[in-house]
Amino acid sequence: MDLAAILGGLSPKNLASADHNVIRKLWDLLSPLPAGKQLFSRAIGRAAPYTGSIHAKVEQLRVGYAEVRLLDRPELRNHLASVHAIALVNLAELAGNAALAYSLPDDARFIVAGLSIEYLKKARGTIRATSECPVPASSERKEILVPVSLWNTAGEEVARATIRTLVGPKRSSEPKGQAS
Repeated sequence: MDLAAILGGLSPKNLASADHNVIRKLWDLLSPLPAGKQLFSRAIGRAAPYTGSIHAKVEQLRVGYAEVRLLDRPELRNHLASVHAIALVNLAELAGNAALAYSLPDDARFIVAGLSIEYLKKARGTIRATSECPVPASSERKEILVPVSLWNTAGEEVARATIRTLVGPKRSSEPKGQAS
């Protein structure tokens, strides 16, 4: 399996114009393999370097659901020795976007239009983000709110986010005037 080919499939241009759901196809291909989830997570991180900066791992992904895990590391901590607020936002966005991206019809795409987050308690240790999102039935233009919860290892919710996304049809990959 060629990592360069996998990453090429995750380019913004390919994600926006491929005739299939690139995220779903890649997860379905890689996740059953040994280290496949790690490879998928790294591929996402390479395609979106800021997202990749937290080195989170996608643990589960299915229609309407994602679970992503973030290991506590010194470079992610704030002055209070807890996971930094922006690392938590990044984790929430990854989980919510993964759930929605996997769930999209083949001819749909989305963009984040807003994000709100509530910090409920200090986040320490490994943090697990879960998202159970609405599943779009079509590529019709509409706004979707994607909820995400972040949990510590004791099962306590440490943060709650809502991602406001705009879903719509993919652009045609054909030049203007060439579409059939």
